[in-house]
Amino acid sequence: MITSSVAQAAQLLKQGQVLAYPTEAVWGLGCDPFNEDAFSQILALKQRPIEKGVILLASSIAQIEQLLSPLDAAMQQRIIESWRNRKEQDQGITWLLPSQASIPHWITGQHPSVAVRVTQHPLCQELCNQLGHFIVSTSANPAGLEPARSRQQAQDYFANQISYLEGHLGSSAQPSKIIDALTGKVIRE
Repeated sequence: MITSSVAQAAQLLKQGQVLAYPTEAVWGLGCDPFNEDAFSQILALKQRPIEKGVILLASSIAQIEQLLSPLDAAMQQRIIESWRNRKEQDQGITWLLPSQASIPHWITGQHPSVAVRVTQHPLCQELCNQLGHFIVSTSANPAGLEPARSRQQAQDYFANQISYLEGHLGSSAQPSKIIDALTGKVIRE
């Protein structure tokens, strides 16, 4: 199914379906992170081991505020500013935050942290808002292949196994940088 309705796409997520959608730089595969069956479908589609973990995409700081609470005030402010002060064409920043009991173990994989990004992509923001919380966001491609940069490329990878939310990519040239909030180490440039 292909839809241009964000409300319909959010309903598909609530029903446990996997959705391909445009993000800031590449097409993503998403699902409701609290639905283990839907998440297992993503792993199978991507041929990705559960140990790797995935990124959670939020529409606002309010959606992930609880995940910032273990960090000191200075680090919380640094993270918030990195999301607030980003221009649309800038590379997004994903932060590795200490995981909490509210985050399912299948999201974090083998890691003690959870990868989180607050998006500035309007379609992604609306999708998270319609769902009522953050969503899984992993690149739309089988392991080892280039991330999809169009709906057609995502369809070439996954055909009718998933649904698609029609829309345009953001203007960022590359996927998000990943930084560990506890160590400051850049995991992905």
